[in-house]
Amino acid sequence: MSTFPTFVRLVRFLCLLAITLSAASAVAREPLPERVQVVWATPQELTEVRSNPMRYGIMRPEDWMKALGDYLRVRADRVLPPGQQLLVTIQDITLAGSFEPWHGPSLNDTRFMKDIYPPRLKLHYKLMASDGGTLREKDVQLIDMGYLQHTGLPTETDALRYDKRQISDWVNHEFRQP
Repeated sequence: MSTFPTFVRLVRFLCLLAITLSAASAVAREPLPERVQVVWATPQELTEVRSNPMRYGIMRPEDWMKALGDYLRVRADRVLPPGQQLLVTIQDITLAGSFEPWHGPSLNDTRFMKDIYPPRLKLHYKLMASDGGTLREKDVQLIDMGYLQHTGLPTETDALRYDKRQISDWVNHEFRQP
């Protein structure tokens, strides 16, 4: 039995892995779009922070705020027509799921996903034309009561996947051109 075919498969796999990783790092280094800006209320004003005084969880507020803000900027940039600008002020947020410390110390950092803990987002946005004039300005409250019913890949492990899907659905509904 020859080990040559196994070696060739290994080299192919490593080449594909290197290409994938280099492409992913190139995407990660892309600058964020300037025409879409996200401003957050102070962490102390956010329900997610106020309802978690023990700071349970693996992500700190500054981490998930940056991740969700960057995600919103990239998603909105993809669907806005050229020249338009968007300013989003996130006034309040409750991430999908919640902590249930009564399960014991070994599960303190585990976010339990149940129907009673849907992601919630309260925001204000201002959509502007290329000349700076206001096209639309609105207050929005989002609650995804069926967040656990949406199908996703079983290998999806992003801790913010439900919150990102809520943002993505809103951006597509609010700004995608027919």
